[in-house]
Amino acid sequence: MWDDSNPVMVQGRTIRTWSFPSRDVEAVQVLMKTDGRPLSADVDLWQGPDNNPQKISIYIEDASLRPFTAAIATPKGQNTVAIQNSGQMEFPLAASVATKDFDDLLGAIEDLYEMSIAETVQGGAVKTYSFSPSVRSVHVLLKTSGRPLNARVELLQGPNNNKQVMELYSDNGTERPFLALIATPGLGNVVRIKNIAPLEFPLLAIVEPLIVDTDRRYEDFIAEGGNIRESGLFSNGLPL
Repeated sequence: MWDDSNPVMVQGRTIRTWSFPSRDVEAVQVLMKTDGRPLSADVDLWQGPDNNPQKISIYIEDASLRPFTAAIATPKGQNTVAIQNSGQMEFPLAASVATKDFDDLLGAIEDLYEMSIAETVQGGAVKTYSFSPSVRSVHVLLKTSGRPLNARVELLQGPNNNKQVMELYSDNGTERPFLALIATPGLGNVVRIKNIAPLEFPLLAIVEPLIVDTDRRYEDFIAEGGNIRESGLFSNGLPL
């Protein structure tokens, strides 16, 4: 989940950028973690000086226990990923931005669609997914039919106890979907998806277990809205 071959330290209140001018780089993987302290950061995708087609604001209570991992599509070349550590000076973070094969990203999305149940979340609506303690991490995929994507993703442990929050915008949820991995250690993990766009901008959401502790005996892995089901994903088989 974490590639520490080339991490860059980003001090609090500073920005680091990674440029990918080549059209051959069609996707990147963004990873961030701390030494156990909170993480507060903004990740922006720039395509030219005035075009900011995708941005993500992240808060994580403990980014050593729950590092940030996401894939960002970078089509058409001339892309720059900027990471701003919005935390205080005493809260540095380690960041890595690595190139990904776009076919791998598309393959991950296609695998999730084939093996999972996509839920439509209307504008202004909220969808929650509760996971058993055997689930150690989950994939979250959000996309649209080509319209803008504007959503908030939260990981909770207990009522109103946010362990991780991601607020994201993409100008085209088909060309630039949101695909992230969320670590879910401990008990009582709930992923909450809120579509913060207007009613006429629905999104499709897939939230599925990625790594499951098979030593623990739980018959069901996901409970959503009172319906309990078993997931189709049980391994680290996707390329994220």
